[in-house]
Amino acid sequence: MATAGRVWLAFDEVEPSQRTAARVVGLAYLLALPPAIFAEFVVLDRLVSSDAAETARNIVAHERLFRLGIASNLGVFALDVVLIAALYVTLKPVHRGLALLATFWRMIETATLVGITLNDFTVLRLLSGVDYLHTFEPERLQALARLAISAHGAGYNVGLFFAGLGSTVFCCLWFKSGYIPKALAVWGVIASALMGACAFTFIVFPEAAKVVTVVYYGTPIFTFELTTGLWLTLRGIRPPTAVGPVRASLRADHLPRLSEPIDSDFVE
Repeated sequence: MATAGRVWLAFDEVEPSQRTAARVVGLAYLLALPPAIFAEFVVLDRLVSSDAAETARNIVAHERLFRLGIASNLGVFALDVVLIAALYVTLKPVHRGLALLATFWRMIETATLVGITLNDFTVLRLLSGVDYLHTFEPERLQALARLAISAHGAGYNVGLFFAGLGSTVFCCLWFKSGYIPKALAVWGVIASALMGACAFTFIVFPEAAKVVTVVYYGTPIFTFELTTGLWLTLRGIRPPTAVGPVRASLRADHLPRLSEPIDSDFVE
């Protein structure tokens, strides 16, 4: 605010770039959920079974649906990159180091899942019936295709582990910032940590996946992302309600008081 050539300094305000990035986070959450559910639950649940021959027949008969699942996943990962970048911009002022760490973990997740999705093209190639595959028996090709699909599931656990790590840190920053309701941030911490812990457990103890199904670790993170997406899209972020002791100390030691105007020559 400027008056008669003077400028007043404001503290602890949410920057316009943060507000925009927060809206992008909300939209990215909402836009990514439908294709992710379609690819992982509609497509795979319909086409993939424990029987290699049946799975191969389903994929060959519904190749377009399988390809739509691949395309949906790639769209989700593109949105994930936008989401991660927007999360960093929004939460960097809270703690730059932790925001950067969470960003790297989430980027590892996305890169892993992209690689796994590219492997799905191997399934289509094995079942394509091209001439150079005629030297292999159909049963062997079906088994190899089913093996590639199994690798998809195992790789997803790796991706979800890093997703859990990154999301937990981001949610801790949401809590510290006060930009969203603290109860929602706490729910995000719990849901993210649960997802990462379950993914890590499935890597070490794969039989646990038969007991702890996706309903137990997927529903909490789904509700968090849906609720946060709606909150940020409709309401955006709110300014923090308090100033931390370190920032308050810096303000007292190095910056003029709010009640004291400073010359505009010193403010660009």
